[in-house]
Parts: sequence; structure tokens; C-alpha cells
Amino acid sequence: MDRSLLSLRSTLVFLLAVLAGAAAGGLTALAGDNTPRSLLAGLAAAGLAVPFFNRLIDSEATAIGPAGPSDPGAGEGENNG
Repeated sequence: MDRSLLSLRSTLVFLLAVLAGAAAGGLTALAGDNTPRSLLAGLAAAGLAVPFFNRLIDSEATAIGPAGPSDPGAGEGENNG
């Protein structure tokens, strides 16, 4: 087995989701709620954090590309403003 089980991006997304869930569960427990409510709050936060961090760490959106407009003729010039 030369391949890793998860990609680096997936590992980072799941790690951040687990940390967010642990923080939410811990804060809920410190607020005085009982253990089952703290676990549910942590699991809910982790479940919502996965798509959030997945969209935040999007591989296509972070690709380095040209900073200018996509159409090279759309810049300022005689006919464009």
C-alpha cells in the first residue's frame, strides 16, 4: 500500500471539523449542559463544519491564475471606457 488513505486536503477538512466539534462540545459542557447534549452539540457542529471547510479549502478556487479580467479585450482602452 503505497497510497495514503486520505488526501492532504481531506485530512485537513476532517481535522478542522473535529476541532470545531470538540470546541462546541466542550463549550456546551462548560455552559452547564449534561453530557448527551454536549455530545450532540459537538457532533452537530462537526457535521456542519465538514461542508463549510470543504468549500473554504476548495482546490479550484485557490488555484493561482491571472489576476486580471478573463477576457483580455475587456480592459480599459479606446472602445471600453
